[in-house]
Amino acid sequence: MSPETPVLPTLPVISLADDPAGLPKKLADSFGRFGFAMVADHGIAPALIAQAWRLTQDFFALPDAEKQRYVLKGKGGARGYTPFGTEIAKGAPIHDLKEFWHIGRDLPAGHPLGTTMPPNIWPERPEHFTETFTALFAEFDRVGSGILSHLALALGLAPDWFAPAIADGNSVLRLLHYPPIADAPEGAIRAGAHEDINLITLLLGAEEAGLELLTREGEWIEVTPPEGALVINIGDMLQRLTNHVLPSTTHRVRNPSGERAKFSRYSMPFFLHLRSDFEIRTLPGCISADNPDRYPAPITADAYLQQRLREIGLIM
Repeated sequence: MSPETPVLPTLPVISLADDPAGLPKKLADSFGRFGFAMVADHGIAPALIAQAWRLTQDFFALPDAEKQRYVLKGKGGARGYTPFGTEIAKGAPIHDLKEFWHIGRDLPAGHPLGTTMPPNIWPERPEHFTETFTALFAEFDRVGSGILSHLALALGLAPDWFAPAIADGNSVLRLLHYPPIADAPEGAIRAGAHEDINLITLLLGAEEAGLELLTREGEWIEVTPPEGALVINIGDMLQRLTNHVLPSTTHRVRNPSGERAKFSRYSMPFFLHLRSDFEIRTLPGCISADNPDRYPAPITADAYLQQRLREIGLIM
């Protein structure tokens, strides 16, 4: 290596099987430095994950006309199918090279948050789609709640501080398909540089190269977890809540080159959201003389979400 070649930082892999007393600091250190963490030993059954991958590939292999039956007009892609070339990163000149399916939380009839969280729709095929992704949604919910408990401790809060904030939260499981790259418009990439809207995102599927984050020093670095590990990142809602103590980091999915351009890429992010009526108000412990409150005016989680969905082209 020449003296001019920079040594790029790498994310540590944090095992959730480690001593629980040390996990809040380990997670907070990684999130504070990168806005990201790689997490192993999360406890989601490999068999469930394998089944989810099979069904994801089977669904996106269906004819376009069949997938189009599950587009819900006027819902901002909150549930069901969003076609290729619909979503655009905030401020980007061209749409992303992806299609996706959204699964949300099912609420009982008459629930007060029902107006902000539409019911799920499910495809007629592939078989076992509904029960598989209902189970996986619940597992992501469980792991995400545990991560937030550790972060609460790191922030000097009670371990269950986030529990009422995310109860019946507007979380979404996204099944993502990036098709092979062929005749893409100039400048188009699989996912343009962006930050996530929600509290935290838990991602399966980053083993396939392409996911990169932008460091504080302005360098793009690859995020390459061990097989089966989760990549977790801070979203803008948590950044706002913590007054940037936990930063939401810009990331992207770059296009593959060579032979890999002929292959699809699949991933499954779980966007863990606050309840729609939760008021995002800066945590007092995250305000100081050196870090004054950036957000003196609070905003509800749903109002913030709607604002951001307009920015990325999912609602008008």
